[in-house]
Amino acid sequence: MTAKPAAAAARATVYGYPRQGPNRELKKAIEGYWKGRVDAAALRETAAELRRGSWQQLAEAGVHDVPTGDFSYYDHVLDTSVMVGAVPGRHRAAVDADALDGYFAMARGTQDVAPLEMTKWFDTNYHYLVPELGPDTVFTADSAKQVAECAEALALGHTPRPVLVGPVTYLLLAKPAPGVAADFEPLTLLDRLLPVYAEVLADLRAAGAAWVQLDEPALVQDRTPAELNAAARAYRALGGLADRPQLLVASYFGRLGEALTVLAKAPVDGLALDFTESGAGNLDDLAAAGGLPGKRLVAGVVNGRNIWINDYEKSLATLATLGTLLGLADRVDVSASCSLLHVPLDADAEHDIDPQIARWLAFARQKTEEIVVLARGLTGGTDTIAAELAANRADLASRAGAALTRDPAVRARTAAVTDADGRRSQPYTERSAAQRAHLGLPLLPTTTIGSFPQTTELRTARADLRAGRIDEAGYEERIKDEIREVLSFQEKAGLDVLVHGEPERNDMVQYFAEQLTGYLATQHGWVQSYGTRYVRPPVLAGDISRPEPMTVRWTTYAQSLTARPVKGMLTGPVTMLAWSFVRDDQPLGDTARQVALALRDEVNDLEASGTSVIQVDEPALRETLPLRAAEHAAYLEWATESFRLATGGVRPDTQIHTHMCYAEFGDIVQAIDDLDADVISLEAARSHMQVARELAAHGYPREAGPGVYDIHSPRIPSTEEAAALLRKGLEAIPASRLWVNPDCGLKTRGWPETRASLENLVAAAREIRAELPTEAA
Repeated sequence: MTAKPAAAAARATVYGYPRQGPNRELKKAIEGYWKGRVDAAALRETAAELRRGSWQQLAEAGVHDVPTGDFSYYDHVLDTSVMVGAVPGRHRAAVDADALDGYFAMARGTQDVAPLEMTKWFDTNYHYLVPELGPDTVFTADSAKQVAECAEALALGHTPRPVLVGPVTYLLLAKPAPGVAADFEPLTLLDRLLPVYAEVLADLRAAGAAWVQLDEPALVQDRTPAELNAAARAYRALGGLADRPQLLVASYFGRLGEALTVLAKAPVDGLALDFTESGAGNLDDLAAAGGLPGKRLVAGVVNGRNIWINDYEKSLATLATLGTLLGLADRVDVSASCSLLHVPLDADAEHDIDPQIARWLAFARQKTEEIVVLARGLTGGTDTIAAELAANRADLASRAGAALTRDPAVRARTAAVTDADGRRSQPYTERSAAQRAHLGLPLLPTTTIGSFPQTTELRTARADLRAGRIDEAGYEERIKDEIREVLSFQEKAGLDVLVHGEPERNDMVQYFAEQLTGYLATQHGWVQSYGTRYVRPPVLAGDISRPEPMTVRWTTYAQSLTARPVKGMLTGPVTMLAWSFVRDDQPLGDTARQVALALRDEVNDLEASGTSVIQVDEPALRETLPLRAAEHAAYLEWATESFRLATGGVRPDTQIHTHMCYAEFGDIVQAIDDLDADVISLEAARSHMQVARELAAHGYPREAGPGVYDIHSPRIPSTEEAAALLRKGLEAIPASRLWVNPDCGLKTRGWPETRASLENLVAAAREIRAELPTEAA
């Protein structure tokens, strides 16, 4: 293929960039601030240094206009709430007293005030803080952050493009504030919100911004005619402003569909579209709309969510088609499909990965280079990038032919799976009776989700082992000490089903990935999950198998220390995919079955070793749900099948648990039912037991533990608070099927707050048990 030069020089750009810095400097500065070791001025200077470094990297790579305002201390949706003055009343005094401390109070809560609810950003593992709005919400513009960062970039000689969450997406992400009727629709506040956006846009124009990016990813979801009309009204209003910069409306994570026509007709100056997640969808819709005459198109042809190198020839073919659709007089610029927030910073920092395999990887810096190469090829023709094309072909061929990617034994086993492999031998009603007799648990049994605090001593021991300062035997003694301490505390606190605390695990996905074939681990591949929580998603590069048991040793050791049941703890197949950078050369369902079979071996070995309760966590089940309803059934079929395949081989009296957190579960209650788990624990504290009501409305027939302790906040819930949540739970779930547990694992919490919170949780369970009538048992 020989691409012709474009009529106008194509520019390279990105929607957003990782925030944390090469060595997670932002995390360290923020956590230092929380602990009083770093003052506000030092924190702000660290943030400014990181912004300067990112912009400089982008400019040196050849990016034309750099994103500003996408940097955040915690979350960009929370930043938007501050920008429009949507501060909950319970946090107003803290924000007025100190803006920075009030900001963190909204994110994390305080001992006396609950934080904002947190949930997943579309179908990613990034978490945002949910805006709380009501009929009485008064919006006021606060453009200080956006203006300051735009001015910073200008002063450094860059061309800034401020990035804002668009008004329609902001309102569609919001929920009714506590005390507001559940059927209140935040989108009804659009006409009240638009003048605030107009004021911010005017401030940014005055600050020197030529373009502003308004992110509207909510428009790639199924939207009602009323919602599409709201989008049309919003961009007629903003596009019609006399005092504004040029507007680039950005969508990502999928196909715009009907919303593309709405935005194409709006008086805005450009659209940014995803041409990776949408397949040919956005191309077809552009053709149907007659292109974008007179508008700038930013074409997202480099996948911003995965770490595999781009196929230059495929991307250039897409870009060439766009040039034909839009007419050669219109501008086509090149970008990633979404913000590079969702990938690690720099693949060149990975020195422990085989050099041949490293050629297949592109993190944020490498994706930026790919974007620049494609822009150059689009502008000057393929002859101008001949060397890059040749190297790219060789790297793609190297990956396609690698032995790592195909294991005949794994493929044969997967092909032999039958429907019976994914079914328990008895229905739940019969299993539950066997499990009650076997386990002998009280009414409202108490447990935790799995992990206990990862102390400094544990992290030091892990680092000492890697550095050779201690040997394997010394490390294992440290792990045993931690398990004994965790078990002892749980017994004294009065918990009914115990966990070993997972002291040996660095991460709930990475720990397993390092013991399965087909996975690669990174050393510096950090990606933000929420706030200062960063994860290193492993790279799922080839066929998956389990060479030997992964958890049996530590689980059986823990069980030897107590007569109470100890849960075996595993991460489910969907989450193993969702929280990895998954291979893109075969259907996801095929990969999920491979992982499920590896986990099935582990589940069966745990049962054989005497483990009677086994938890297979699937927090990503809702997160990975496609954004369009038409695609839900196909996804949920393989997702639930893979869970049942992992757990379907155990005896009736072995109790299978699962866990999910920080997502909108109402959309997948039928799928939760289809998992056929005996017990599910779910996040519920921040959402005020919403999920319990959703389970009840569905008629969910199994046991459930909606969380009564919000572990993503440093505050300690009182016994009274936990008991109040339990009473709400009992309004929806009968006592015979209700468990008592935190929202999520305790890895990120400290021991003092963990001890106090769990003691209060157990006390609340005992208090409610005493209130129940005798027949409830």
